[in-house]
Amino acid sequence: MGRGYWTPDEPREADIAWRMSFQSEKSVPLLAGEAFCEKPPLTYWAAGGAIRLLGAGAWAARLPNLLYALITSLGVGLLALRAAGPAAGIAAAASIGTFLLSYQVLIWLATDAPLLAAVSVALFGAYQGFYAADRAGRLRGYCVMHLALALGFLSKSAVAWMVPALTLAALVVWERRWKELLRWELWVGILIQALVILAWVGSVYAGPEGAEHLKVFFWNNLAGRFVHVEAPQGLQYAAAHRNSPGKYFLELPVYLWPWTLLVIAAARRAWLERRAPRDEMRPVRFALASTLPPLLLLSVAATARNIYLAPALPGCALLLGWWCRELRKVHDAWDRRAVRATAVLLLMAAAGFAAALVITDSGSRHALAAIAFLALIGSGVLALRAESAARHGRMQRGAAALLLSYCMVLTVPAVVLYGRVDDWQDLASIGRAIGADAAGRPLVLMTPDETTRAMIDMYARQDVGLVPAPMDASSVTQLQQKLAEEPRALVVVQLSGREITDPYRRIAADFGIAVASLEQAPAWASAAGFRVANRYSLPNGRRYALLAPIL
Repeated sequence: MGRGYWTPDEPREADIAWRMSFQSEKSVPLLAGEAFCEKPPLTYWAAGGAIRLLGAGAWAARLPNLLYALITSLGVGLLALRAAGPAAGIAAAASIGTFLLSYQVLIWLATDAPLLAAVSVALFGAYQGFYAADRAGRLRGYCVMHLALALGFLSKSAVAWMVPALTLAALVVWERRWKELLRWELWVGILIQALVILAWVGSVYAGPEGAEHLKVFFWNNLAGRFVHVEAPQGLQYAAAHRNSPGKYFLELPVYLWPWTLLVIAAARRAWLERRAPRDEMRPVRFALASTLPPLLLLSVAATARNIYLAPALPGCALLLGWWCRELRKVHDAWDRRAVRATAVLLLMAAAGFAAALVITDSGSRHALAAIAFLALIGSGVLALRAESAARHGRMQRGAAALLLSYCMVLTVPAVVLYGRVDDWQDLASIGRAIGADAAGRPLVLMTPDETTRAMIDMYARQDVGLVPAPMDASSVTQLQQKLAEEPRALVVVQLSGREITDPYRRIAADFGIAVASLEQAPAWASAAGFRVANRYSLPNGRRYALLAPIL
């Protein structure tokens, strides 16, 4: 919670949330004062409210993530409890918070954390509604689903509907329950979504350039993620994060780490028990229906990022929870091997964290580092106990030891490493230094990315000139025109490469990795009539230059 904002994305999201804390019109998020219509505003309302109440620290902006993590675990836990009993509920709630991908999502300041929370609750409601024994239970379940989807929509637009809608569609086909689509209890809750979503849409439409903003929200940013649409360069979302065949399937084992082998064991157990009574296999069908269709759909999208698959992880957690319940009744050598091999993975992770602590040692925080090493030793001991328990057939005890082992890695050792990486990500120090050096003079940003715009807006000043990307001959001409209007202006430009510190240069040399020499000024600067007034860099991080006209 206490770390700073890290690239990619967090500086941008932080600036939007910071702006939301004081802007008068709340329906459209603003990045550096300009409309940012990629995402609806719920995430920024929550983070901006925390900033307004508690100050502009990163911990305040990220505080709502604790709530999102709690809701996610509760939603998935209740789903598994309802589907497969208490043991499954505990295991599923624990796994959804510790899959590598869901952990990344839930600690990151972005719209994906509330989206995952909303989808988790929506899936719980969908299960309740689909398998309810009476009309009242069906109505309650589907209404919970629709309310969660309304909030999910305000977090990340219509992508919130993807997993629950595909899940219900897959279940209807799989179980041949065509009449479910005709039940009024399934559809009446749409009124909840309509009231919530249309209230926000109406507010956007009534504001300045409302129709254009809605086009970006609903056309460029939704259809544009799957196919190429006609739009300005800055709104060509299909051009970024290009997808490739099989990307999600190949990377799925990483997303599920460290429980990848356990999920595989759960899938194998489901296959072995596929002929069990139909009602007993409900959790498996629901888990597969909420995982495989979204995975297939995302695989054909034009863009691909790991976080896009996060809403499909509750299904994997449910499957893992069901497997943990089954361990009480039956397990075989393959199940034991999965637990033992996962223990080995956690031992390797503890060793990797220890190596990272040594490599990143900055000579400070010795007491905390010592505690971190003790935690890693404890993690290793628990992993060994898990391996021993599985070898002797005490499977649930082994699974519990695995969870405790992983949690010990994610507490003190991870916090120590986050503190050290903070030094590499301290954009606030660069922003304040640029603000001080440019005090009293106009400032122009040369083809900045979103991170640079956010950094200058939050930490330097809000009144800046802008030459938009891409960097080419015309952008240099635009810059010269601006300087003709403001001869005293200074220019901020990002330099290529990273300022690799000496310890890491030595490590690179030991492995035969060549570290490229860094540019000291943009190639076009001298010919265009600029000199470097100052340079700024972060250790192993970003580099910037402040340019001044050659007089």
